[in-house]
Amino acid sequence: MAQFVCNLVEKTLVLVNAAVTYSKPQLVTFWYYAKVELIPPTPAEIRRAIQNLKEIVNSAQNGSFKQLTVKEVVLNGLVTTEVLMWFYG
Repeated sequence: MAQFVCNLVEKTLVLVNAAVTYSKPQLVTFWYYAKVELIPPTPAEIRRAIQNLKEIVNSAQNGSFKQLTVKEVVLNGLVTTEVLMWFYG
């Protein structure tokens, strides 16, 4: 019985060591992007977002959205589709 427990512990340690060795590069990459992408917005970014929202509302009210180029319309449509897919998928 003692031999079984010793073998089990040794095999478990080998598996854990292999898992740590395998996942270390992936975790480094994850933490690199997490530090950049997952930070909360700064007050300046929040003010800029509110200003952009006001500009969108003003554009809808006075019809200036009709002056957008086809490229801008397509780009805005793609961004809107991406954001909608965040909540759909």
